[in-house]
Amino acid sequence: MMNSKQLQGKVALVTGSSRGAGRGIALALGEAGATVYVTGRSTRAQSTQTDLTGTIEDTADELTARGGVGIAVRCDHTIESDVKKLYDQIKQEQGSLDLVVNNAWGGYEDIEKDDFLAPFWKQPLKRWDNMFDAGLRAQMVSSRYAMSTFFLEQNRGLIINTGVYSDIGGDYPVNVFYDTVKRAVVNMTRAMSLNLKANQLDVTALALAPGWMRTEAVYKHYGLEPGDPDFMKIEELHPTESVEYIGRAVVALASDPLVDLKAGQLHEVGSLAAEYGFTDIDGRRMPPFRV
Repeated sequence: MMNSKQLQGKVALVTGSSRGAGRGIALALGEAGATVYVTGRSTRAQSTQTDLTGTIEDTADELTARGGVGIAVRCDHTIESDVKKLYDQIKQEQGSLDLVVNNAWGGYEDIEKDDFLAPFWKQPLKRWDNMFDAGLRAQMVSSRYAMSTFFLEQNRGLIINTGVYSDIGGDYPVNVFYDTVKRAVVNMTRAMSLNLKANQLDVTALALAPGWMRTEAVYKHYGLEPGDPDFMKIEELHPTESVEYIGRAVVALASDPLVDLKAGQLHEVGSLAAEYGFTDIDGRRMPPFRV
């Protein structure tokens, strides 16, 4: 079992944390006592998705209420100057950084308008660009600044890149763009880890895959309000997990003194729950998701 404030005094950055998995990760870190920089483009002054709730200020305030310290910083992770400014701010305000969770993502825009499971020749190329620029490239840019601003000098730190488990066999429905970029996240993380090891750095990079999460968009799709406890009345949602399940996995990894043994690998939240002994917020221990 984890102690309630096991990350007291630790400083973390969670990118793309106005809603979805990023929000759940930030909240769990706050509950564990961490100081968390919450970044994204959706602010109370201007949201990027007006049909969905959630801003960086909302996340920061809630995690602070749970016992951590939330600091909201607007950052477009597709713009390198924004990312540099963000890391410079953390350096000035905190002096050190313990954890970076690269979760910013693009590619779900117009998901209702353009069929997400359409064959590749019918997919809009803007979706391809968004997934690579706001997803894969953003993870690399953030990781580079984490290294140059903090981790090289500290010779310590943890980088977690969020991805998905994509080695599912059979004829499961696939978005070629999505599958390609998510596999690239795993390959990139493995290669990053090899670089870190070759240079004898005490910095760990790993990839983390949640299952099917009840994000704000999923709740909306099923006609529910975010956080509605009656989701179990919809049979199709029975295998889903909350966005805080992945957050508890991040807390467990960040608290593990032997986390370096997991370097370079893709880890699934359901498997980590069994290993570390945590459950989802509803008390269930959801296994790794399989189609």
